[in-house]
Amino acid sequence: MPRHTIIAWMEDKPGVLARIANLFRRRNFNIESLAVGHTETPGVSRMTFVVEGDSRMVDQAVKQLLKLMPIIRVEDVTDKPAVVREMALIRVRTDAQTRGEIIQLTEIFRGQIVDVSRDSMVLQIVGPEERVDRFVDLMEQFGIVEMVRTGRVAMTRGDDNNNNGAKRKGTMGL
Repeated sequence: MPRHTIIAWMEDKPGVLARIANLFRRRNFNIESLAVGHTETPGVSRMTFVVEGDSRMVDQAVKQLLKLMPIIRVEDVTDKPAVVREMALIRVRTDAQTRGEIIQLTEIFRGQIVDVSRDSMVLQIVGPEERVDRFVDLMEQFGIVEMVRTGRVAMTRGDDNNNNGAKRKGTMGL
């Protein structure tokens, strides 16, 4: 099944995330990743999530999302030119022999070292999901102690994207 990247703009209100998750759960979608944060508009949050499903199923889910009152706009950016990124923080085991190699690999992947202790390092990598996956694969040889990934965040390319995506009737602005 293809994976779809969907962006939803919503009013900043309690319970919105639970309502969206419940809508997808009822339709047997698994939300593979989810990232939520504030936007440039006060009182509006932006949610980027990834779900598996065919285009027809995803279209129906998008239409149902638009019926939820706090939802302002929804856009499936899967097939649109977009900037898509993910961030990971990875704590790896280190010692005197491996520290140099880990530093070198982190630099090659344009990552950052954000914390160092005697026996571990916390590394940050930001980029397309495939690059993050490759970096994680390389770090496994050193021993990943702990890891967290944000999931995808996405933004369509271009100068003015305010007219893309489906809006709930009667909404202004976005």
